[in-house]
Amino acid sequence: MNKIAIIISREYLTRVRKKSFLIMSILGPLFFAGLMITPAWIAQMEDKEEKIIAVADSSHLMLGEFPETDYIKFEYLPNADIQYHKEHFLESKYYALLYISHVVASSPNAVHLYSDKSPSLGVQMHISNAIEKRLERDKLKAFGIEEGVLAAVKTNISIRSVKLSKTGEEKVNNFNLAMVLGYLMGFLVYFTIFFSGSQVMRGVIEEKTNRIIEVIISSVKPFQLMMGKIIGVGLVALTQFLLWGVLTLAIYTAVIPMVMPDVKELSKKAPVENFMDTGSSMQSQVPVSEDLNAELSDMLGALNDINFGVILISFLIFYFGGYFLYASLFAAIGSAVDSEADTQQFMLPITLPMIIAIIAMVNVIQNPESPLAFWFSMIPFTSPVVMMARIPFGVPYEQIILSAILLIGTFVLFTWMAAKVYRTGILMYGKKTSWKELWKWLTYKN
Repeated sequence: MNKIAIIISREYLTRVRKKSFLIMSILGPLFFAGLMITPAWIAQMEDKEEKIIAVADSSHLMLGEFPETDYIKFEYLPNADIQYHKEHFLESKYYALLYISHVVASSPNAVHLYSDKSPSLGVQMHISNAIEKRLERDKLKAFGIEEGVLAAVKTNISIRSVKLSKTGEEKVNNFNLAMVLGYLMGFLVYFTIFFSGSQVMRGVIEEKTNRIIEVIISSVKPFQLMMGKIIGVGLVALTQFLLWGVLTLAIYTAVIPMVMPDVKELSKKAPVENFMDTGSSMQSQVPVSEDLNAELSDMLGALNDINFGVILISFLIFYFGGYFLYASLFAAIGSAVDSEADTQQFMLPITLPMIIAIIAMVNVIQNPESPLAFWFSMIPFTSPVVMMARIPFGVPYEQIILSAILLIGTFVLFTWMAAKVYRTGILMYGKKTSWKELWKWLTYKN
């Protein structure tokens, strides 16, 4: 054990002292924080350029009907000679020229927006919503239906998912929050296992190519060397992951108040400034604000109900279990070849189960209680990804324990098998290894 500890210390300290480790420890949090902050920052950005849109309305339906905002203004032209206005458009001060044909009530393509630049989506939707609402009012009037009747008929339903425990306790189950956490943890486990496993393989190949391995093997047993290398690289990956988590949280906490408005202000502001509500028959804004506050409250309640202790412990178990399983196989492959190019023939059987796990994870997150979700979270080669994707939705403890036991038992078995391949292949040079040759190494008696 003392020799394994020395190898672990060497592998760990050698890698954490590299400039690449320090650079990635800094760039990683900046990247992850940017993924969280940038969409929120972009969503809060407003186009503050004043846009004056000239309206040539040959239908005479929309005169004075376009609602104006702080930055979108409309100027109604006295005549609808579109050819004349197009010829003189570039000389004008207008942001765009809007032409409404007299057949707008019967033709969906009777509205044209001319501009020397690409009009924003917000401007186009502002215009189309106003025209649609006006035409809807006219058609309702033609059929003798009052506008208030249609508004009263429209109904919005928001389903609150509540999970009942065996004791009758109720917990708000926010599917969107669980889905985000599931995707995040599933991909995180997938990425770290393959990234760390490939580092083990490259390290073995490098030592074998440089003939350093011959000196090391004279002092330690091959199994001790393999385990020391696997554990050392795994601790490096875990250290970097913890640094990423702490620094990302620190950056996010420090920056988010500067780019995101207060939640209460957002709930008051959103219904008023939403460009989707541009017609005169807008629904009351109070229910929208209450719905937004209720949704935020449910999300915060669901966040508080998530057992992060179980998630953390499960992550450590399934990360290390999956890592040891795949890293031992990567180490065996590295010992069996002389260069990284020779590994291609052995990589598919190892990478295929994890690729299948990622594909299955998409279906599992859509239906975390399906038989597919259960079995893929039990199979040791896919459980590190799939089980971590299921846990945010709430998985019975007995399933987590069973999956962990199967994973640990499998990685012990495959570590023993990989050690037999490693012991023989680590000193094998100049010979192309085949699957038949690997089988012979596995069946050698000690």
